[in-house]
Amino acid sequence: MNRIDKPLRALAIDLPRADRSIETFRLSGPGNFPTRAKGKLSRIAFAAAHVVSDAKADNDPWLDCTIDWDKTIAFREHLWGLGLGVAEAMDTAQRGMGVDWPTSLELIRRSVAAAKACNGRVFSGCGTDQLEPKDAKSLDDVIRAYEEQVEATEAMGGRIVLMASRALARVARSPDDYAKVYDRILNGVREPVIIHWLGDMFDPALAGYWGSSDVDAAMDTAVAVINGHASKVDGLKISLLDKNKEIAMRRRLKQGVLMYTGDDFNYAELIAGDGKGHSHALLGIFDSIAPAACAALTALAANDTKTFHEILAPTIPLSRHIFKRPTRFYKTGVTFMAYLNGHQDHFTMVGGQESVRSTVHLADIFRLADKAGLLRDPEFAAARMRRVLAVRGIEP
Repeated sequence: MNRIDKPLRALAIDLPRADRSIETFRLSGPGNFPTRAKGKLSRIAFAAAHVVSDAKADNDPWLDCTIDWDKTIAFREHLWGLGLGVAEAMDTAQRGMGVDWPTSLELIRRSVAAAKACNGRVFSGCGTDQLEPKDAKSLDDVIRAYEEQVEATEAMGGRIVLMASRALARVARSPDDYAKVYDRILNGVREPVIIHWLGDMFDPALAGYWGSSDVDAAMDTAVAVINGHASKVDGLKISLLDKNKEIAMRRRLKQGVLMYTGDDFNYAELIAGDGKGHSHALLGIFDSIAPAACAALTALAANDTKTFHEILAPTIPLSRHIFKRPTRFYKTGVTFMAYLNGHQDHFTMVGGQESVRSTVHLADIFRLADKAGLLRDPEFAAARMRRVLAVRGIEP
């Protein structure tokens, strides 16, 4: 990976380590990544985008959801400029972890309008989160909740990511129950959707989705549903963090139904593919590594697989760290990266989620981001890292 030639030998920062010691860490130069895409990318690639909270709002962060709309939409424009699509109002946007359905609908409205203004690609998450799982008494309750969100999103001209439903996971008693609900929703959508299979490592409330705790049996049900409605399914985003399961399922999908990898551990090899196919991408980590993703996918489009892997290889340790267990807390690392790179003015999150990862965890994100060339202005990023350390009681 090329580095921008910048004199950084004197730039260092004191960072905490897991053994409670302090390390003097010397920074490298930023990667020579584009600020805008040049030409088409080799894969369809969505970044599941985070939201920027309004740090100036007088609210109760654990209870209230207040968004800085200007910064949130500006970040999406940054992603579109790099040739990526935006997967909107999904778990990366703290859906179900601080961001509710009314706020999500407003986010979708603004994002769809912004996408039209710049010819950007956006698919938006539709689920059942206005229905508390404990209040779901029947499959019809789940269907009505799905239909409400789908109709509202389609009325804005939005495309759909059909998200997994906590309420469905609670009330379903068999694979046939899942088939019934998805049959009803897929028959009613205007345009083909992306179906999202989110594993319980991301959301424990989704354990046993598709009617079985056995992944192979669950896959059988999902494949039957998808292939049975292939004309209404653009693709499947699978988030199980198991590359072999993804490859096996990819090979079972009907021709024309795309696989979107949601594997934030193994995305490089899944996107590169093999002689029998490849995955496209819908990834939370692309929020944080968008410039590198753009450069890598541009290289892949030129059949330069060597450069593709050279660019993405150092991003994988960063992604695996951000998505380490408890995986559902990955949004904190994604937002922290946006703060370090100046896409927002503060490290404050909806629901107070900036507090769910340790200071050492954040320091390791800084180290790994530097090694991957993803700190676009290392001096600026170091200054911001020092602010976070000071707030958390670690000062030179």
